[in-house]
Amino acid sequence: MRINKRFTLLAATAALMITTTVHAAPVYINILTGGTSGVYYPIGVGLSQIYSSGIKDSKASVQATKASVENLNLLQAGRGELAFALGDSVADAKNGVEDAGFKAPLTKLRAIAGAYPNYIQIVASQESGIKTLADLKGKTVSVGAAKSGTELNARAIFKAAGLTYSDMKVQYLPFAESVDLIKNRQLDATLQSSGLGMAAIRDLASTMALNYVSIPTDVVAKIGNPAYLSAQIPANTYDGQTDAVPTVAITNILVTREDVPDEVAYQMTKLLFDNLNRLGTSHSAAKDISLKNAAKNLPIALHPGAERYYKEVGAL
Repeated sequence: MRINKRFTLLAATAALMITTTVHAAPVYINILTGGTSGVYYPIGVGLSQIYSSGIKDSKASVQATKASVENLNLLQAGRGELAFALGDSVADAKNGVEDAGFKAPLTKLRAIAGAYPNYIQIVASQESGIKTLADLKGKTVSVGAAKSGTELNARAIFKAAGLTYSDMKVQYLPFAESVDLIKNRQLDATLQSSGLGMAAIRDLASTMALNYVSIPTDVVAKIGNPAYLSAQIPANTYDGQTDAVPTVAITNILVTREDVPDEVAYQMTKLLFDNLNRLGTSHSAAKDISLKNAAKNLPIALHPGAERYYKEVGAL
């Protein structure tokens, strides 16, 4: 009888040890986004919810950041698994362009997908009198955080338009703070690089009359970078914006690290495209994500896990 009890106890202990041994370790997915008033953040929250329910044992989190440049440097340092970044910033990261915020080439970056486009949106208080790029001279203008993706866009566009920062009073401020200062008459205009319908500009447009500054096609051509494409902000995107506004569009890219496991990268890619309708409810900009072009014209290599998905669905 004692032998049987001892055998039973040993068997139970062994079973417990086996159960403990095979229990899967959590899959951590930290999603690097941008400011909470931009577009990256709500879409990142939507993705975290999709991944938490769709990837077994996953623990998805969302981190608000200064966006593209910071996100790519954090990825390289192993402090995130997925990041939003502008296409031109990704190319600069790959090449180690120091003026763009990259002290050396970032060799660990891999693409998950080309996503929706960012639109350069230059808005000014109507009372500032700013209607064109040339009108920015002598005015107080916010261009985003220093060496952020938005600020790099501002540099390129102003240079193509024959302007320099010395022509205006430049402030390096995030979206929400820029809007607050325009409301308080402490800032004349802000340049924002984001998806359409961004919360900060919607908020500003609902409280005061604005002018929306065009970026003509000839200025876009002078930028000389294929990542910058002529586009339009459709009429009525914001309150009081009754006409379409010519501007620049730059594709956003979802980026990961080379050492993220292939299966995790595969699942992140698959779940993204399996849930586009759901993701579109997090922000309307996500509705522009398309499988057709997601794996094309990327400045960095695809992660093998993402590549496997695109081959499965015939997108490569």
